[in-house]
Amino acid sequence: MARNKDLPSKIRRGKKAKQSQSLPNWIAIKTNRRVSSSPYSRRSWRNTRLKRD
Repeated sequence: MARNKDLPSKIRRGKKAKQSQSLPNWIAIKTNRRVSSSPYSRRSWRNTRLKRD
């Protein structure tokens, strides 16, 4: 992969990086642990490729 990345690619990567953060604890407490993880939080940069990479 190139060291210098184009802007659209960096924007996509930044969005996916923000989505893959863990869920805040206050949400789990407020929902009585019914919501324990984000559906995007399981993505790993090694295992899952992004589209148009």
